[in-house]
Amino acid sequence: MFFKKLNVGILFILLVVLTACGSTSNGEEKDSSETDEVQTIKMGQINWAENVAVTNMWKVILEDEGYDLELKLLDMGAQMAGVANGDLDVSPEVWLPIQDASYLERYQDEANFSEESWYDNAKVGLVVPEYMEDINSIEDLNAHKDEFEGEITGFEPGAGTMVVTGEMIDEYDLDFELIQSSESAMIASIGKAIDNNKPIVAPLWSPHRVFSEMDLKYLDDPKKTYGEAEKIYHATRHGFADDFPKVDKWLKNWKLNDDQIGELMSMVNEANDPADGAAKWVEKNQELVDEWLEK
Repeated sequence: MFFKKLNVGILFILLVVLTACGSTSNGEEKDSSETDEVQTIKMGQINWAENVAVTNMWKVILEDEGYDLELKLLDMGAQMAGVANGDLDVSPEVWLPIQDASYLERYQDEANFSEESWYDNAKVGLVVPEYMEDINSIEDLNAHKDEFEGEITGFEPGAGTMVVTGEMIDEYDLDFELIQSSESAMIASIGKAIDNNKPIVAPLWSPHRVFSEMDLKYLDDPKKTYGEAEKIYHATRHGFADDFPKVDKWLKNWKLNDDQIGELMSMVNEANDPADGAAKWVEKNQELVDEWLEK
């Protein structure tokens, strides 16, 4: 009888312990999202002014919300491949309907392309300095080939705009070579040309801080090779919405206008650390950020 009572007592204690382990103090099942484990999100980054600005903005926002955002410096082709194969969670900058159409066509079944754009007033095209008064259209370029030494100064290969610029050369039958480099090198070349009142032609896009720093003009594109108004979207890997439902919703709520993204780029550019500039912008625009996070 003693052993029977002992066994019953031990069983009762075990049940109490197991119940305590499986419940919170108020008796409810513990939600895994309430643990202290920090969830890591991998986001692609490209060394473009607006991309550096928005990726650092999201780093500040998500880390404030308890996530760890790991930024991966990758060109556009590598980003989209990474999202498609699941190595990357988010590619934050997809230009449609023209610039990144090739990536949409290639990966539309392997990645999630958001239907919600975060910027609606994007523009892409060839630019020249304002002082080049005789050159106002892409169709004017061949007649001035020697002035440009037959070169269009470009940036990173694989970027959608570089792909479209290659198509534009064929479309307009331009006797020009597209030179690959980096965005920073291209901007430096434009600045040097302007300082010396020299000719230069390059593919550029808006939004970009360079338009507030240099007098540039877009060349007319009568064949609409670059398209007209572009919108900027984001893409995520399959399963991201299940793994990070809140963040997935926040990204879809994200929206910036000309003034907001212009201020963000300026603050990031002026800071010694891009994250510091982004943090100041987030603090100044907390009401806007709260709208993204509350809906």
